[in-house]
Amino acid sequence: MHFYELHEGEGDVFFDVMLFRDDEMDAEEFFGVVQSIRRQVQDSFETDTLVEAIAQELERQYGFVFISDDRLTAAVNVSKIDDDNFLADLDGDDLDDDMPKVTGDADYRAVYAEFQPPDADLN
Repeated sequence: MHFYELHEGEGDVFFDVMLFRDDEMDAEEFFGVVQSIRRQVQDSFETDTLVEAIAQELERQYGFVFISDDRLTAAVNVSKIDDDNFLADLDGDDLDDDMPKVTGDADYRAVYAEFQPPDADLN
């Protein structure tokens, strides 16, 4: 079994998809196939992301298996804090599938900062 990954990012948001295939495809060949499919679907895809559309075509045309969320059997949140470990609801019964149930006095805050790498041109 051979595993492949597609990444897509625009701005601060990134998406990744995983695929697998029984027969190995050379990395350069895989890149060429992905580019060909990207050109075919980039202006007309109906999925949430371009990489999902490409993954679907890789599955239809080239024998890949797209490991999408709807194929998950189980998902577990893992943390060093016992109360933050839980089996995620894959049935969609929660109001927001991406957010665990918060109990107690949780106080979540986000901080955004621009990062200037040390080697970057400061002008």
